[in-house]
Amino acid sequence: MATYIPSSDVIFVAFILYASLLGCICEPKAVKVGEGESFVQIKEANFVINGSPFLFNGFNAYWMMNVATDSSERYKVTQVLQIAANAGLSVCRTWAFADGADNKALQVSPGVYNERAFQGLDFVVAEARKHGIRLILSFVNNYKDFGGRPQYVEWARSSGVQVHNDDDFYTNPVVKGYYKNHVKEWVKEMAAFVKSLDRGHLLEIGLEGFYGDTTPKRKQINPGYQVGTDFISNNLVKEIDFATIHAYPDQWLSGQNEDTQMAFMQRWMSSHYEDSRTVLKKPLVIAEFGKSNKDRDYNINKRDSYMNDVYRNIYAEAKSGGMVGGGLVWQLVADGMGAYGDGYEIILSKNPSTDGIISQQSHAMTTLSRLLGSDELLAKNVLVNHGREIGFDQLRGTKSSVANHRHLRKTNQAHNRKRLRNALP
Repeated sequence: MATYIPSSDVIFVAFILYASLLGCICEPKAVKVGEGESFVQIKEANFVINGSPFLFNGFNAYWMMNVATDSSERYKVTQVLQIAANAGLSVCRTWAFADGADNKALQVSPGVYNERAFQGLDFVVAEARKHGIRLILSFVNNYKDFGGRPQYVEWARSSGVQVHNDDDFYTNPVVKGYYKNHVKEWVKEMAAFVKSLDRGHLLEIGLEGFYGDTTPKRKQINPGYQVGTDFISNNLVKEIDFATIHAYPDQWLSGQNEDTQMAFMQRWMSSHYEDSRTVLKKPLVIAEFGKSNKDRDYNINKRDSYMNDVYRNIYAEAKSGGMVGGGLVWQLVADGMGAYGDGYEIILSKNPSTDGIISQQSHAMTTLSRLLGSDELLAKNVLVNHGREIGFDQLRGTKSSVANHRHLRKTNQAHNRKRLRNALP
C-alpha cells in the first residue's frame, strides 16, 4: 500500500492481453488475436491460456501512462518492461486513469479527454506486447491520487449536484453516470477493435482483502481494523472474474516485530486461499506486496527474505491445486525516477539479489504451469526429476522445460493434486 495506492485502489480492473485497452465482462471463450496468442481465461476456477494452466509472476508499475504522456520520457517504460521481461515477469499492473486538470491527466473533465495521455497509454500497451507482458489496467482510483473517486464527486459538486462525500461515487446517479460515460468513451476510442475483443477480458475489483460483515468470524483476521470493503460479498458478484488481496504487514502491523508480521502474512494469505477455493470459487491474485525501505531497521536482505517467503507461499498453494494465479510485487521503476519512489520501489539493475529472487520465482511458476499442463507427466501421477519428486527449490533452480499440453481428464486431476501436495518442500 504505497504512496499512490489506497486501501481499495480501483473500482474495476481489467486483466487483458497485450493489445487491448478496455476490460468489460468476460465470457469463457477463446478469442484469437494473432498467431499463438489468446486471452487469459478461467477454467475450473483457474487461469488458463488456450486451455493450459497459466501461472505467472508479475509486478506493479502504476506510473507508466503518466510517464509515457511525455514522449521524451518513454524510454523509462521501455527500460522497465525490458528488464522485467528479462526477469521472466509476464504480467504488469498499471494505471489506465488520471483524472483532473493536470496536463498529464487522461480525463480532464467528465467526458473530455487528453489525446496526449491516450497516446501515452497506447505506447504502454504496444511496448508491453512487444516484450510479451500482459497487462492489468486499473480504470479508476479510490482515493485522490491521480484524481480517482474524489475527482468524480468533485466534478458533480462543481456542476451543482448535491453530494455529501466521496462515497457518493457508488450511489449518486450523476457521479455513476460520469464513470459509465468514461468507459463508453474508451470503447468508442477503440471502435471495432475493442468490440471484437470485448468478451475476452477478465474483471477484478482491486480489493486488499479486508473481511466484512458477510463473514464476522473472518474479521478477526483483519489487521486490527476495517476499511468498509467486504472480500467475500464484493467478489461474489457474478461479473467479477477473479479476486485480489494485498500483503503489507510492515504497514498494517507497524511496530510489530518481523516474526509477528510474517505470522500475520501467513494467516492472511491462507484464509484468502481457502475462501477463494471454497466460497468464491474464483482465482486469486496477490496483487500487491512489498517491503518499504522506510521501515525501521530495513535492509535489502530483509526485503529479499520477505519476498522469498511470499513467493514460496504462492508457489506452494499453486502446486497443491489451489486457485492462486500469481503475485505482483510493488513496484518496479527505472533509475532516475525518484519522484515516483514511495519506499517500495525496486530498481532491478541496481539490486541483483532481488533480481535473482524475482527471476527464480518467474522460472518456478512458468515451469510449474507447464508441468501441470503436461499429459505425459500427469499420467505418471507424480512429478519426477531424476527419480525424485520436484520441490520448490528444484524448480527454481532447474533450467529444464516441459512442452505444454492440455490437462489430463478430470478423473485424474484430484489424485495428481494430492501427489503434488505430498511433494511440497
